[in-house]
Amino acid sequence: MKFKYPLYALPVLLAAGVVFADSPVQPAGTVADGGVLSLDAVVAGVLSNNPSLKAARANWEAVKERVPQARAWEDPRASFDVSVDRFGEIPQNSFTDEKFMVEQTLPISGKNRLRGRAAGAEAVGAFEDFHRREHELVASARSAYFSLANAYMQLELNRKSAALMKQFAEISRRKYEVGTRTEADVLSAETELARLEESAFDFQREISDAQPQINTLMNRPAQTPLDRPAPLEFKPVELSLEKIEGMALAHRPEVLIAEQKIAAAQARLDAAHKEWVPEPAFRVEGDRYNGASQAVSEVLVGFSINLPWFNRAKYKAGVRENQKMVESAEHELDAVRLDTLGMVRDQLKKAETFHHHTELFRDKLLPLAEQTVTDKRLGNETDKADFLELLTAQQGAREVESMYWDHLMHYHLALAELETLVGTPLAPATSPTEHQHDSK
Repeated sequence: MKFKYPLYALPVLLAAGVVFADSPVQPAGTVADGGVLSLDAVVAGVLSNNPSLKAARANWEAVKERVPQARAWEDPRASFDVSVDRFGEIPQNSFTDEKFMVEQTLPISGKNRLRGRAAGAEAVGAFEDFHRREHELVASARSAYFSLANAYMQLELNRKSAALMKQFAEISRRKYEVGTRTEADVLSAETELARLEESAFDFQREISDAQPQINTLMNRPAQTPLDRPAPLEFKPVELSLEKIEGMALAHRPEVLIAEQKIAAAQARLDAAHKEWVPEPAFRVEGDRYNGASQAVSEVLVGFSINLPWFNRAKYKAGVRENQKMVESAEHELDAVRLDTLGMVRDQLKKAETFHHHTELFRDKLLPLAEQTVTDKRLGNETDKADFLELLTAQQGAREVESMYWDHLMHYHLALAELETLVGTPLAPATSPTEHQHDSK
């Protein structure tokens, strides 16, 4: 199996993370375009200030420090012995009074390099876990932002409808006073106006719910004021199932983490096989005899080795354990890949559904509803249509526009969740004219 991040690429990943963290960001809530809260400002504030993201980054930075620890040689050993006293007559130069020794184990089997490889894979996995947390927080920030933008648009639509309904009520009242309309028209208009006022409180509550979510994600007090978001725009993206599945398998952090678990488990398995190889320890000893005038009377050089063959049960069990760990990691990768493909298909279907709804409402239903209101209003002014028809048309147009903004919000939410699954931004869709231009 070929993995995305070899050990030698780890410093590049580490450097990339440092550059990302130190890059300047625009504080969220900054008045940029006449008091408009931008999505980029919110995302930048989350990425720079969110405490859970800082915790994930600190965990990654801690895990990567295991690499030099795992690759290091065993610590050298030094000892010093001195004779404190002897009982009895001892001829000079018969025994040593002082002895010192230095010993170093040489990792000729390469177990330390394999342990370093396993630690490097774990460090890359920790980086991908940090990356996954980034995607989750960005998706949450985008979700709250889109909900806030939709609530503002719904409230604005409600206020426009209320202003228009006040005009209808005033016109109906005048016609009732001159006897051309019944009192029922006035009561219907005032009833609809009261319903709109009630709905306005619901939209204001949605705004008050979304703002604390954004502030909390940016690690700010929940009551911090926020500017109004920019109106949502419909921007189609490339929704090819085959392409998105490939992107998800190549970039989704959960898949990459599972791959690194296999790399770490395989490195540990290779190290377990190396446990059968003895590793020599070389030592140098210096002695001084009891009657000698020089500092060192003799120098000894020697070596020793461990004998793992006499502990077969221990090392065979270690090999079997790591074989099962590799098997477990491979099954986990298969499960993550299957789960990823299933989630991508479901999320892609959701995005395609709201893409269709948004286009349908924008291009067909909304223009038809607006044209119906215009016709009924002209008919009501010339007494060719009663007020109930105008009121029904106006209610229908408001509901159609409200559903359009809801569909557009859910389309953005579906794309945000899909990008979280894919692990990378989705490419914008190209128009037919662009395809023709590219072919030329």
